[in-house]
Amino acid sequence: MTSLPIRLAAACCLAWSLSAAAWAADDGTPRPCRVAGLKHEVLCGSVTRPLDPAQPEGRTIAVHFVVVPATAREKLPDPVFFFAGGPGQSAIALAGSVLPLFQRLGNRRDLVFIDQRGTGRSAPLECERDDARPLAWQLDAERAIQRLADCLQRLRALPHGDLRFYTTTIAMADADAVRARLGAPRVNLVGGSYGTRAALEYLRQFPRQVRRIVIDGVAPPDMALPASMGEDVAVALEQLFADCDREAACRARHPRLREQWRDLLARLPVPASVTDPASGRQVSVTLTQDTLASTVRGPLYAPALAAALPYAIGEAAEGRYSALLGLAGGLGTGSRSLRLAEGMHFAVVCAEDMPRVAGVAPAPGLGAALARPYQAICTGLPPARVPPEFYAMPPSAAPVLALSGTLDPVTPPRHGARAVEALGPQARHVVVANAGHGVLAIGCARDVLHRFIDATSDAEALAVEADCLARLPRPPAFEPPRPDALLPGAAR
Repeated sequence: MTSLPIRLAAACCLAWSLSAAAWAADDGTPRPCRVAGLKHEVLCGSVTRPLDPAQPEGRTIAVHFVVVPATAREKLPDPVFFFAGGPGQSAIALAGSVLPLFQRLGNRRDLVFIDQRGTGRSAPLECERDDARPLAWQLDAERAIQRLADCLQRLRALPHGDLRFYTTTIAMADADAVRARLGAPRVNLVGGSYGTRAALEYLRQFPRQVRRIVIDGVAPPDMALPASMGEDVAVALEQLFADCDREAACRARHPRLREQWRDLLARLPVPASVTDPASGRQVSVTLTQDTLASTVRGPLYAPALAAALPYAIGEAAEGRYSALLGLAGGLGTGSRSLRLAEGMHFAVVCAEDMPRVAGVAPAPGLGAALARPYQAICTGLPPARVPPEFYAMPPSAAPVLALSGTLDPVTPPRHGARAVEALGPQARHVVVANAGHGVLAIGCARDVLHRFIDATSDAEALAVEADCLARLPRPPAFEPPRPDALLPGAAR
């Protein structure tokens, strides 16, 4: 799952749009269209759903989806449904970047991308971005929380803005309505990060409609994000420090990395002059634990970025903070396809996660800083109904492939292991050493995905080999060229 960064959003509601044609016929029947990020024509459709399931004759919303048709003339009847992360990402906006992972699956199966209610085109609950604001403004955590509170208040005034009705349970009933609209007797589910929680909830509600399920970076329903993320980030940081100790070059450059990190935390807040990653100009900011929590957690998602953290922490220990702030933007958080619908994000987390941590103090240090926005925002939202059975993971009759990376700072293997144990003998857990948040884009993982879903029998699916993922090295610690370094053979 993805917690919101300190550069949180501001005021009002925006809609993600298609690049060209209209979405669907008036009755929601899929029709040919063009979608940004996809090279070829696809089908766009929608289902009309009650905002409040208890009032089917009341206000309705349209839940939009895109179908990438199978290329084979005689396709198989069980499409692949993709559930996006966040919570709050648009699956349709991600389709262009996800499609290469599904290319072989798309030969014989339709690929379906659903904008979950509250995201993308489906009753969107998005806030304006503040990327154009001065860096000091963006790094002010209290101001950011207030902007979010103001935004959510405006979103709640929208016709579809009752945030009680955006829970995962309700959204998965929408997804099954899409299945029914497409006439598919069963579906294969693929979810990443929060999308794994969505997939597990679909499996719980509609077990007979699921053929296979792949969950990558497992966020089970009992995870309680605001409480777990502090612990998981601390573990990921400790792994970083331990790996630096084991790597001779990193140990030589950063012999006191842990101590530098502790000293850095202890002296915050501090005024700093840093380079604004957007403008390249020197600006004055105040660095707090809230800022540091966000800037460090982001790079840990991707080991290639985390490789630069020893250098960035070493720089910060000397009072130079630009490297840390630069790394924080390395995941492309400004990309439209990766943006979160903040209203939907908080509707889900406040309803499903926060009640499970009520009265429990978050871990000190970074844990408290990461949990602070949720504590502040969730107290102002009306409570939503989450059925107690949502938190259960009954044994699965359908084969489940769970994927975890050992360096993941948000959905590490401990969460996947708990889910697989509950799901029973039809579930298999593949833990990939030195992988971060998300395994499917790594090396042969897409082939494992294809063979698991394409296997004729359940037994063959569960026996699919994943040994090709066992030899992933951790990227060596990054050090930029130093101006005082001499070339080999150069005069001293």
